[in-house]
Amino acid sequence: MSPGIGTAASDHDPRSSSTKGWALHQAAAEVLPGGVNSATRYVGHPYAFAGGDGAYVVDLDGNRYLDYHAAFGAILLGHNAAVVDDPVRAAVGKVDLFGLGVTELEVELATKVTEVIPSAEMMIATMSGSEATAQAVRLARAATGRQLLVKFQGGFHGWHDAVARNVISRPELAYGRDPLSAGILDTALDSTLIAEFNDLDSVRALFEQFPERIAAVIMEPIPHNVGALVPTQEFVEGLRALTSAEGALLIFDEVITGFRHALGGYQEVVGVQPDLTTFGKGMANGYPIGGLAGPRSLMERFDGQKGDVLLAGTFNGYGIGATAAIATIDHLRTHPDFYTRTHALGERMRSGLSSIVAELGLDATVAGFGGVFSLYFAAGPIRGYRDLMRNDDQAYAAFHRRMTDKGFLMIPMSLKRNHVSGSHTEQDIDRTLEAARDVLAGMKADGTAR
Repeated sequence: MSPGIGTAASDHDPRSSSTKGWALHQAAAEVLPGGVNSATRYVGHPYAFAGGDGAYVVDLDGNRYLDYHAAFGAILLGHNAAVVDDPVRAAVGKVDLFGLGVTELEVELATKVTEVIPSAEMMIATMSGSEATAQAVRLARAATGRQLLVKFQGGFHGWHDAVARNVISRPELAYGRDPLSAGILDTALDSTLIAEFNDLDSVRALFEQFPERIAAVIMEPIPHNVGALVPTQEFVEGLRALTSAEGALLIFDEVITGFRHALGGYQEVVGVQPDLTTFGKGMANGYPIGGLAGPRSLMERFDGQKGDVLLAGTFNGYGIGATAAIATIDHLRTHPDFYTRTHALGERMRSGLSSIVAELGLDATVAGFGGVFSLYFAAGPIRGYRDLMRNDDQAYAAFHRRMTDKGFLMIPMSLKRNHVSGSHTEQDIDRTLEAARDVLAGMKADGTAR
């Protein structure tokens, strides 16, 4: 399949009940809860995809989209990138699954990760980012002998009980008790404390309120699950100093920022090293794998012979995922222009959107870093979640939906960010900005945005 196959999405409505996508959604709803395998994949209208190539995806009815969703950021280089898929094809039929001992691929992957992530001396492989953060929290509690965890309002660190609270909270629930799911024990919810991003005093206050009880502070260095809240250098350095002084660990959840913003993650950008780093998403360009890295003194707690923290998982380090991750990292190491290029395209998008917003006189703010961009429908500056509570969620979702209807795939859900992959071009960005001008002008005209 090439980018030229398929019609523009605006030529064919995927929400029509006569489409193949609608029929598949109806069939899916009979055997999958809600018709999807992950809660946020259904956003009010059915989408059913048939394939992807580079910066494009095509749905079941032949509609072609320029993809900025990128599977929540897992697609880093582009869909079906040959530099990753070719080694994977070569690995199929050789190294599959043994469930005993170790393979050369696992050692090679761990070696590469410890070479590129500044704070990493050892690593473990997992199957997902959620598993990685679960292991990080467990390790932090074991290492400190403490129970409590601090996360930031708006930060998402996976589905497990320890962190499944206070992500995109309604204003009346923000900073209070806002679990993501039923079925979580009260003790798990109460063991996680909520602070404000870019507000060091809010973290310091929790340490003062719960002296010698906080095991770790976990943070997305840029909380991309609520768009793109970029931290100040002072805030990150202050967290490092505060956690060290208080005997707590600092965990960077780089599941999204890792490998996307720099080969060494956002910690390379800010020059601050956490105690533990989790990663996943783009490290294998769409193949499922995640991991956790840190200093030898902490990671050896996972040693099954002499450590005391359980690490288990039949598929951890499996051959296909490891091969994809090795290939992706190798490509990034030998093509450092990936970062200069995607950062430049991201800035082209952000500056273009800012000009359009100013031209139309909209009450909106463009944010982002590297190849990630978000358009908040609220006046700036936007530094933390308190600022995000001014965002017009309906306008945010409407902008993404109307862009998707024009053939530019942006998940139509409030506060979800957009990604530029290694396959996007300047022409793609410029076409997107032209469409964005039309969409935003239409939203202003019909009162959807002000």
